[in-house]
Amino acid sequence: MNRSAERLERASASARRAVGRAMAAVRDDEGAATAEYAIATMAAVGFAGLLVVIMRSDEVRTILTDLVRRALTFEG
Repeated sequence: MNRSAERLERASASARRAVGRAMAAVRDDEGAATAEYAIATMAAVGFAGLLVVIMRSDEVRTILTDLVRRALTFEG
């Protein structure tokens, strides 16, 4: 497993643990809406972490750089 895949797995596992802790904290309906916001926020943070790991890979950086370069190049 390469470093990017390891980072991705750690970020994913961390997000799963955080969501699990948030779910365990909610046992009744009182505060359910707040807990739902907390879970959604944790999921968003986990997804953001996942994107950071993906965006740091050289392959993705190259693909995005080429895409932007082609978009900004005028061939007329």
